[in-house]
Amino acid sequence: MAKSWPLTRIGAVVLAALTAVALAGPTTASAATTITIDGTHGGRTYDGVGAISGGGGNSRLLTDYPEPQRGQLLDYLFKPGYGADLQVLKLEIGGDANSTDGSEPSIEHTKGAVNCNGGYEWWLAEQAKARNPNIELYGLAWAAPGWIGGGNFWSQDMVDYLMTWLGCAKQHGLTINFLGGWNERGYDKAWYENLHSTLAAKGFGTVKVVGADSGWEIADDMKTDATFAKSVDIVGAHYPCRGGDGGDAISCSTTANALATGKQLWASENGSQDINTGTAALIRSITRGYIDAKMTAYLNWPLIAAIYPNLPYSTVGLAVAPSPWSGAYSLGKSTWATAQVTQFTQPGWHFIDTASGYLGTSGSYVTLTDGHDYSTVIETTTATAAQPVSFTITGGLKTSTAHVWTTDLGSGADFQHSADLTPSGGSYSLTLQPNTIYTISTTTGQGKGTAVSPAQHGLSLPYNDSFESYAAGTEAKYLSDMQGSYEVQSCVGRGGKCLTQMAPIRPIEWQDDSDAFSLIGDQDWGNYTVSADVRLASAGTVELMGRANAQSRPQSHQDAYYFRVSNTGAWSIVSGDTTGTLTTLASGTTTALGTGAWHTLSVTFQGTTITGSVDGHTAGTATDGRWTNGQAGIGIVGYATDQFDNLAITPGTGSSTRSGPITSGISGKCAQAGAKVVLSDCDGSAAQTWTVRNGTLVNAGQCMDVTGQATANGTLVELWDCNGGANQQWSQAADGSLHSQQSDKCLDDPAFSTTNGTQLEIWDCNSGANQQWHLP
Repeated sequence: MAKSWPLTRIGAVVLAALTAVALAGPTTASAATTITIDGTHGGRTYDGVGAISGGGGNSRLLTDYPEPQRGQLLDYLFKPGYGADLQVLKLEIGGDANSTDGSEPSIEHTKGAVNCNGGYEWWLAEQAKARNPNIELYGLAWAAPGWIGGGNFWSQDMVDYLMTWLGCAKQHGLTINFLGGWNERGYDKAWYENLHSTLAAKGFGTVKVVGADSGWEIADDMKTDATFAKSVDIVGAHYPCRGGDGGDAISCSTTANALATGKQLWASENGSQDINTGTAALIRSITRGYIDAKMTAYLNWPLIAAIYPNLPYSTVGLAVAPSPWSGAYSLGKSTWATAQVTQFTQPGWHFIDTASGYLGTSGSYVTLTDGHDYSTVIETTTATAAQPVSFTITGGLKTSTAHVWTTDLGSGADFQHSADLTPSGGSYSLTLQPNTIYTISTTTGQGKGTAVSPAQHGLSLPYNDSFESYAAGTEAKYLSDMQGSYEVQSCVGRGGKCLTQMAPIRPIEWQDDSDAFSLIGDQDWGNYTVSADVRLASAGTVELMGRANAQSRPQSHQDAYYFRVSNTGAWSIVSGDTTGTLTTLASGTTTALGTGAWHTLSVTFQGTTITGSVDGHTAGTATDGRWTNGQAGIGIVGYATDQFDNLAITPGTGSSTRSGPITSGISGKCAQAGAKVVLSDCDGSAAQTWTVRNGTLVNAGQCMDVTGQATANGTLVELWDCNGGANQQWSQAADGSLHSQQSDKCLDDPAFSTTNGTQLEIWDCNSGANQQWHLP
């Protein structure tokens, strides 16, 4: 996974633009496509459709969900005949560093100290296996502890670390079927050869090695080096379809050398798109991935967006679960597009090449069989009109009734048993509608789960946790590590249990470094106090965070306030933002924390006043109104094994946000929300009531947005789902102008208009009266 823009917005705009090019074609029904499904004809062996838990932290909140909702989500992901029915689960091998949406804990933070119960990936794999014993497991590292190879991933230490990880899997009763190297970081030939031979020597010879979880270039070396080729069992590429990460997947590609290896070819990471708007690309990647590039497995990134909604990719996956305290979750079109394949096939079936291809008008199809049953998956996502298709069944395959299941990618129904087709003389026909997924199969046993999510609600305050109820080596409820690893351990210097940052040195990272910090709570929190007891293990600085909201990549690009105190007593109140800029708002010196001693820190957010205290005495204050709401957090500047205890968040008073009209400095008219933001006579209506919150202008839960993230003069402004994008962030200058964070252009009333319905846009800032606005 390697993309930084919010896909809720990009998924819709880019997919619509690119797909429009592919839609050119007849608008009326065309002659039938004829498909002969002949059981005597062959094709490559199908390896399955799966998803990835990791890259990273994207399953974190799932473990904190209450029952029965947690079980419902797991059923929708893994239970056969119920939901996505996944056939492969790829697990992150945690490395104490952020790998997209969080940091997953290592099993060995320091050399020799192994914790086979750390993190949540083992639990998740056990839950998947309990529901589907046939699911296959795949391990891959994104990051690694800093002790490995003195910072060198391609080392003997890393091979040994993977053997330890496989041993932990064995302790959990789990068999790992596939193992990779370093996610999207290329490959080292000697290291792969060493890994392959070590697996055999250590009793893991059945584990298949996937290389290199990057592009197809590994196949070039495999073609010329027979020893190296023997060390790689499967060639796995990431985002091999058109547009790459987040693309439209209208076509897919491989290389001649990859095909020449004779190995199975996998899309070992794909997806990265919104659970609904990315569905057409998902199904095209599966069908066209085989037709165009002979790829036999598809692994969606990620499995689930069980992350806080202020993080990147918060609506990307096969389910979305951002609210463990309420138990609320959602499924999407992508959940059921996956079921259209997995509920009708099994790994070990084979494709029938002569019954896989492109429809006569527009769309694609693949057919798979076990030698008796068959299933044909069809997508018409680029079609603009109905089209007939006829089938002839031969070669020893069943000629009994074929069952038709459909998912309408528009506003229609998901995963419906829509028809049964009885062959006459071994043949039948069907009319295909546009923008639909069809599966025609002789198999039975399919089903659609009926569990329903409860309503979502916020996490109420006060919150507190003394960490006494957790087993040693586990993570605390609702805390989501962004960098480093916070685990419950015995307190040092006092009785009981504490939260300890376990990574003593900088890990081998996958994306850029930051402080080791962890977030908790609700985006709606505004006025509150965060407090915790802290103990510095060595000289350094600890921090409490508040009003943490939008995060970009890397994770240090975080909108938040920080109260920092060092062992010397130096303190500061700092503001951070999604550009990675840190601004010191106030600083000074207070009681020295020293090392090896316990102290209580607190920071209070009340309106625009931020107050930091040590042991109940005010260290200092700052005044700043940029961030109005957001989560709390704890952190360390750098890495150390510092401890935190008795974390508490208590409510303040009143609202931290302000609401009302946005009025034009030239006409006095109001900005009115709709499909586009327009001028209108002020009438006090809900469409003219905006909430100023964390640099965003919110109406009815949606944000004022520069269309398509464009930066050109004249780009219109509209409402869109809030996603933390820079095109939704606004700052007001002293002259009253509203600047877009993405382009630093200004919200503009074109041509100084005073006419109702005039659409607002962005333009070069010029201090004109038509760019001056009065906020609530």
